[in-house]
Amino acid sequence: MKAIYTTLFVCISVLSNAQFNPQTREITEKFYPDFDVEINTPAFQKEKGFTNYDELMEFIEKQVKSHPKYISYEFIGESQKGRKIPLLKINDKSADGEKLNFWIQGGMHGNEPASTEGVLYLIDRLLNNPEQRKILEKLNIEIIPMANIDGYEKQVRDAANGLDLNRDQTKLQIKESILLKKAFTKFNADVALDFHEYRPYRRDYMRMSNWGMTGAFDVMFLYSANLNVPQELREFTKEYFVNPAKNRMEELEISHHDYFSSTQHYGEIQLNQGSLNSRSSATSYALANCISTLIEVRGVALKRASYKRRVLTTYEAGWSYMQSAASRVAEIKELLARTGSETEHSAVVKFSRNIRTEQVKMLDLEKPSMVDTLLAIRDAWGCTPKLERKRPLAYILLPGQENLVEKLKILGVDIETVQKEQQLDVQVYEVTDYFQDKERYEGVKRQYVETTLKSETRNIPPGSSLIRMDQPHSNFAVEVLEPEASNSFITWDVLHTEKGAELPIYRYLNKENL
Repeated sequence: MKAIYTTLFVCISVLSNAQFNPQTREITEKFYPDFDVEINTPAFQKEKGFTNYDELMEFIEKQVKSHPKYISYEFIGESQKGRKIPLLKINDKSADGEKLNFWIQGGMHGNEPASTEGVLYLIDRLLNNPEQRKILEKLNIEIIPMANIDGYEKQVRDAANGLDLNRDQTKLQIKESILLKKAFTKFNADVALDFHEYRPYRRDYMRMSNWGMTGAFDVMFLYSANLNVPQELREFTKEYFVNPAKNRMEELEISHHDYFSSTQHYGEIQLNQGSLNSRSSATSYALANCISTLIEVRGVALKRASYKRRVLTTYEAGWSYMQSAASRVAEIKELLARTGSETEHSAVVKFSRNIRTEQVKMLDLEKPSMVDTLLAIRDAWGCTPKLERKRPLAYILLPGQENLVEKLKILGVDIETVQKEQQLDVQVYEVTDYFQDKERYEGVKRQYVETTLKSETRNIPPGSSLIRMDQPHSNFAVEVLEPEASNSFITWDVLHTEKGAELPIYRYLNKENL
């Protein structure tokens, strides 16, 4: 009976949006004690709550007034509720030499307060610690500290229209998503970090052990395993950025793991580990040919429990990435030049995750104690192609697809307009199977298609759009234009279709001049 009440107790807290903390003081003090560190960001100037929008702007203004040589800001646009979204620029314009562009984002989910607070602490240390400020000789930094202002003001996950900004990186249907992606594309980042917090008390975990379990790790690292991201870029990210950050966590006795979330497969609890989906930032940024990681700190629904620990963890992870970047400027520039022009790999349309079993550390609520739990891992980093095609030299969009063209441009894909009619040998998609969801997911009734490719000679009319694949952001084109891809414009009903239809998207493979 006691176990039943405990399970109900935690489940109610997880499933509701109430400001209820499911974690006991005993667990907090035993496993996640706060660090004895002074943090001068707005939330720590008060006893309750988190940094609100007005306090954020006051903090920014104070830094600009104190350090005009190093920091400035502008607004990239307004949220759905009319709040201006600040973009901070931190650099040392007097420093000569080659620099990397380093992008930082926090607060994409409004109920993940340590993401924004950790970014503010990072800003504070960069500007007010002269030794750390030297890193600006190697880095140009742009920061969105509070991406989802409307959600943050209410401490809810989604934007004002109820949609998730981190499920909108390819369909681009939310106002804030478009503004954020435009700013990111304009900056042309070499390294990108997106800070989040994860929910440790999950409904799936309540079925494990007598009283249930909870996610145990202070921080988890999510970096792309998507096979359309060049292998060299994926391996470099892990070896020279993720691993040093993990080493820093070890020094601080902060627990860490590669990111996973729970799922159920025929009633069995399994873990999805790693990132394949271009709809979220970890892979979306990587497809833009940059070193990318989404960093998840243990914190959703915990209110102010272990808040200094969570903020310091965010800061330390970010600072580690900055140090890694600054120590390898020339090497990273050379790497991105190679991967940005790579054209030999296939266009991978569907992936199959590797499934294995592994002992994963969880926090058992009954004792409470850390225990190793044998779980099935659906691992993205061991994925293999499930459907792949020869990478085209170019995609061609027929006239009338201005919506697709605009979204591709927001993603940073260069597009040429065909001026004169010409006849080309192309591959044409024909929809051979079709299904559309009855219910909406993230505002969309998703479509699922199968297609066949026909080789045809077609007239390409003036006004058609040409997407060459020898450009740095071309891997986005694979993700959004191959119809069966899980985040394609077809899947998200950006381009509606039906069974038997011929799609207004051609694949061009010949090596003759266009």
